[in-house]
Amino acid sequence: MTFQLRGATLVDGSGRDPQPTTTVVLEGDRIAAVEAGSPNGSARGDVIDVDGLTLLPGLIDAHTHFGIVNFGEDRAPAAVTAARIFRNCELALEAGFTTVRDVGGIDGGVAQAVELGLIAGPRIFPSGPILCQTGGHGDDSPPFAAAHHPHGHGLPGLTQPGFPCDGPDQVRLAARDVLRRGATQLKVCVSGGVVSFTDRLEDAQFSVEELKAAVAEADARDTYVTAHAHNVKGIRNGLAAGVECFEHGTFLDESTAQAMAEAGAYLVPTFAVVRIFAEKAKEWGVPDEIVPRMAGIEDAMARSLGLARDAGVVIGSGSDILGPEQDRRGLEIAIRAELGDPMEAIVAATAVNARILRRADDIGIVETGKRADVIAVDGNPLTDAKLFDDPSRVVLVIKDGRVVKDLR
Repeated sequence: MTFQLRGATLVDGSGRDPQPTTTVVLEGDRIAAVEAGSPNGSARGDVIDVDGLTLLPGLIDAHTHFGIVNFGEDRAPAAVTAARIFRNCELALEAGFTTVRDVGGIDGGVAQAVELGLIAGPRIFPSGPILCQTGGHGDDSPPFAAAHHPHGHGLPGLTQPGFPCDGPDQVRLAARDVLRRGATQLKVCVSGGVVSFTDRLEDAQFSVEELKAAVAEADARDTYVTAHAHNVKGIRNGLAAGVECFEHGTFLDESTAQAMAEAGAYLVPTFAVVRIFAEKAKEWGVPDEIVPRMAGIEDAMARSLGLARDAGVVIGSGSDILGPEQDRRGLEIAIRAELGDPMEAIVAATAVNARILRRADDIGIVETGKRADVIAVDGNPLTDAKLFDDPSRVVLVIKDGRVVKDLR
């Protein structure tokens, strides 16, 4: 199918100045042309009038958890868990996110279901269950159960948040198993976490040797490792092992930010979950004793963002939204706009995230030859970035050249 998006202002994701009154021609699942003003020559295909709107690339969330919909002992039936996961996929697409990287939870089967058109959702790059050490972040076994107790480890084949493993050999086996189940990259935990019961944020987790085993397995499959990392001890271990990307980076210092830049490692901050954690904790089923662990996290993450920016670290964008109804995904872009330049926030959630996902040749910018993932928003996102937090203002969503949402 061929059609034209005609008349909108284009913010193409590259960081270039907005281009007024632009025509974008889509042919099949690719962008065939980007033209100023009215199209040259004869009209190609149907015309979609987007006059007065702003066109952008399909948004990318580099830190999702579609499959983390229940916490603690609230074990919903498998059918309910599946329905919530599918609903979260749909909500992401409605918010303008045509691609996500799921960094802990869903197996490759969910990505396949979306690709086959069985459920509505964004293109998904799943990490499968997070590789974690016994007693570390991601290990939600009962505290007095035997190590690697199966209780609480999700529903393999649908969602499994954590995969405890210890020692290089176990890490290597776990990595191979996760890749077998459809992971497109690996996720490890190199520090303690907020939603954890047996560790502290200050803890470093996995040895360098264990992390090297994960990196080696990823490299053997032409992919990479990203790491849950709040503290510099964990980040330093990850850098020594060859970890390519770090999530959160909450307590960076200047020298570690510089080391990340020198290594070419990426950072994906996650502000949205921090901003709404307290108000959503009960809905998500988070125990009351966990909520105080979030104190001071947003301020610390904002300081780390500044250090990373000053050091020249390439910084992506991830929401880390959890729970059964993940409807605030665009808040991440709005917060990043508050903390810096709105254009930088948009580029982080488009072109930079595409680079982090190793898909920069395919998605992230509206340009000829790229995949036909385009959205139109009601308003100017460079002066009103809060619109990303309101899915009703994302009035048109096109994924792979197909209109999947149209509120015009």
